[in-house]
Amino acid sequence: MKKVITGDHSVAYGAKLARAEVVAAYPITPQTLIVEHIAEFVSDGEMDAKFMPMESEHSVMSATIAAQAAGARTFTATASQGLAFMHEMLYVAAPLRLPIVMVNVNRTIAYPVGIWCEYNDSMAERDSGWLQVYIENNQEALDMVIQGYMIAEDRRVLLPVMPCMDGFVLSHTVEPVELPAQEDVDVFLPGYEPVYSLDPDNPAVAGSFMPPEYIMEMRRQTMDAVEASKKVIPEVGKKFASRFGRDYGGLVEEIGTEGADVVLMTMGTVTSTAREVIAEFRGRVGLVKLRFYRPFPSDEIRDLGSRFRAIGVFDRSLSYTGGGPVFEEVKAALYGYSDIPVINHLAGLGGRDVTAQEIRKMCELTLRAADGERVSRVNWHATRGVPV
Repeated sequence: MKKVITGDHSVAYGAKLARAEVVAAYPITPQTLIVEHIAEFVSDGEMDAKFMPMESEHSVMSATIAAQAAGARTFTATASQGLAFMHEMLYVAAPLRLPIVMVNVNRTIAYPVGIWCEYNDSMAERDSGWLQVYIENNQEALDMVIQGYMIAEDRRVLLPVMPCMDGFVLSHTVEPVELPAQEDVDVFLPGYEPVYSLDPDNPAVAGSFMPPEYIMEMRRQTMDAVEASKKVIPEVGKKFASRFGRDYGGLVEEIGTEGADVVLMTMGTVTSTAREVIAEFRGRVGLVKLRFYRPFPSDEIRDLGSRFRAIGVFDRSLSYTGGGPVFEEVKAALYGYSDIPVINHLAGLGGRDVTAQEIRKMCELTLRAADGERVSRVNWHATRGVPV
């Protein structure tokens, strides 16, 4: 069945089809409609879940952790300051190996106060142990909620997953979305079977104080799980494609890269515009959609460094180290492997539109760098007082 729905509605359908059993909720723009739709599903008897309105986002994540630890499949959603308010508890979920799925609708984080799309909220949590996938369209939003559970619950991973979706660009915009049949999703994603759970008949300690003698080992175990997800993510993607006919390409997706001189790396909805723009460059510019920021696809980045003459990196976030966080990590991945130019393109901060004209300029600058011209390594596009 197809419906013309918003990204928020798509995510709610994804949680419903995945048979989430506990949903803790607190409203924040532009995420609120996700939990409102889920509340309607539960109220109308369409979704068999415990819906818990909480008093804050910190309480939301605390309740979600408790429910997941008790053996329930959980779901929640947030954005911006809400994600920041959860910060303390995010660092609890991953080491406890709790496969929570939480959608973050990317929004500017104060200050200045804004409600439009920016990645500074989720990328600030990059070291929390949560896997992060960035969404291009409403169909991918629904599909990645379902896939998120299979990735998170895999015994090799057992980590929380955060699908990230551009605020307003997707959350409040309608697109045709194919809703899978519940019976097909049930075959693809069986019911949740926890490796361990809190059980009064079998007492255990979880989340206790830990001395220095053990913390490094726990950190290493969490890191090993993040690394293991690099194998699980493409496996799950192929299984999903086999059943539902939609393949998103694993950690990264390449578009028109064969024979290209350079590639432009994008994330989220900007990818859709870039798909159209690269066609103007007659095969000289390819496109790489960075889907997963955690785990970071270092091997795939090194492969790009061996195949192309330059890489342009789009960032919708800023690290205040001179460039964006994706740019910094691409450079780190290539260190010692490739010395090709890596050109940063900062655009869309605060929710500003990223136009075809700006993407065209990103491609041109990256090509000029490949041809040996000295261009700025960090470029602020459509920014008053800053020439590009």
